[in-house]
Amino acid sequence: MKDLAYYNGNIAPIADMMIPMNDRAVYFGDGVYDVAYVHNHRPFALMDHVDRFFSSCALLEIAIPYRKPELAALLTGLIDRLDGDIMDAVLYFQMSRGTDTRSHAFPAPGVAPNLLIYLKAFDPHATPDEFRLITLEDTRFLHCNIKSLNLIPNVIATQRAKEKGCDECVLHRGEHVTECAHSGLSILTRGSIVTTPLSGWVLPSITRKHLLETAAELGVPVEERLYTLRELTDADEIIVTSSLTLFTRVYEIDGQAVGGRDRPLYQRLAETYRKRFLRETESET
Repeated sequence: MKDLAYYNGNIAPIADMMIPMNDRAVYFGDGVYDVAYVHNHRPFALMDHVDRFFSSCALLEIAIPYRKPELAALLTGLIDRLDGDIMDAVLYFQMSRGTDTRSHAFPAPGVAPNLLIYLKAFDPHATPDEFRLITLEDTRFLHCNIKSLNLIPNVIATQRAKEKGCDECVLHRGEHVTECAHSGLSILTRGSIVTTPLSGWVLPSITRKHLLETAAELGVPVEERLYTLRELTDADEIIVTSSLTLFTRVYEIDGQAVGGRDRPLYQRLAETYRKRFLRETESET
């Protein structure tokens, strides 16, 4: 198949899949999701994504009717249905609280959650190698550690960036940087990585986790602390982290040139991580 969608056991092309109007994802965004990169028909860091998916569901009190290995097996089985000439694909999966008459309170205990999955090809070369960013005040609620379907502030921030011809939007609470609208964010300063500590303000980004693991592998110091917008623009390098783009350096924020002062360290980090990605997604043929 060129692309496919899955909904509670039904499989069809994405354009043909239908879901019930009473799915609580429609009324309330009452659910969670995750996204993984599939290369050579092999998902990168799949269990990291499955772990976060289960964690987000637990925080929203959604009972997943699968064990982690069962969900992973279902996902990989769907990947196998993609046409063999698709080298790069997006794997998206979400779980809502179920299908029931609209009511803010949770459905009755017997209502099962809904699992939706889709797979479609994407072109990794369509994304720029370096990013331009804007900044906006972070107006999201205080549960950003949950990868929920409630993304309206992220949507608006991404639209503002697009309108200015930029690739992402840095979110901040007062003077303190949190993350980007749909990516993680860290900086390099004086030979160290500085990244916002995990809390209700930021998503536990898998690529951020991998960045810190790469730093440990290379002996690069890491500071997990709050940092300011001034520190951001004064940083030696700025790194956007994302499951689909991996590591991307930033060259402009709000029209101001930034970074470019420690490209060798950035390149070491990016190249080391790229090698890890290629090792884990190497074709089995």
